[in-house]
Amino acid sequence: MSSGLRTVARGPPRMPPHTKSKTVAVVLLTLVNVPQAISADLFRPGPAEPELRGPLPPEIDVGTGFYLRADVGFSNQGVERLSNSLDALGTIEKVDLGFAGAPFAGLGVGYQFSRWFRADVTGEYRSAATFTGLERYRDASLPLGYGTDEYIATKRDVVVLANAYVDLGSYYGVSPFIGAGVGASHATIENFKDTNVVTQGVSYAKSGSKTSFAWALHAGLGYEVNSALKVELGYRYLNLGDAKTGTVYNYAGQCGACDALTYKNTDSHDVKLGLRWLLSAPVLPIAHPPLTSKY
Repeated sequence: MSSGLRTVARGPPRMPPHTKSKTVAVVLLTLVNVPQAISADLFRPGPAEPELRGPLPPEIDVGTGFYLRADVGFSNQGVERLSNSLDALGTIEKVDLGFAGAPFAGLGVGYQFSRWFRADVTGEYRSAATFTGLERYRDASLPLGYGTDEYIATKRDVVVLANAYVDLGSYYGVSPFIGAGVGASHATIENFKDTNVVTQGVSYAKSGSKTSFAWALHAGLGYEVNSALKVELGYRYLNLGDAKTGTVYNYAGQCGACDALTYKNTDSHDVKLGLRWLLSAPVLPIAHPPLTSKY
């Protein structure tokens, strides 16, 4: 028989009151200090930004300034019609009128305003191109009812143009361009002779000159050899206006209407090869000491 003491379950030993109070105080202090520590870590300043020393290099001004140009080329001229006082009769019919090709050469000075735009003034001498032509006219008194005029002459020109161009970008050093120009043409007709085979007649004219308004359209490709030298291959349509002979005389030295023969609306399809030399070299950046950082 037991001693009368019943066996009971016992829990953990009880904590003294003063120890419990200390534990609560430690927990409260910890909870108060944790947000402050987190906040301090989040807003702690990082390392100072590096201080750059030395000025930045200036922008590069590429290829602007004055330039000289020189061109050579070959002309392919045409004429709309020939005209004199006999036009009023309405009896003349054009059969064929044309010029042989001829070389020309020119010089100019211009200014490159930017990568895209430039302008220049050019003067050129166009050497004598041989003119040949055939017209016929109605004349009831002749056996076949027609007479003929077979022409031969030479034509040379001096042309002055003010031109503007737009460069359409650069691709591996090649720059396509378009442009237009206006100016004046001084044309001279020489060695003019008119042979009428049907009537066995001949007429001739002394040299004659005329100055006319001229205009041009340009297109082509430029190649950059270096920063100062460009090579151009271009096409140009050039309208030269009118030209005229001197007074026309017959073989006996007599003149009928005593007027000149006018070449109406002459023009040319030109192929050109040119050089452009930039007088002011591109402005390159000034050398500076390397950028350094200071902490």
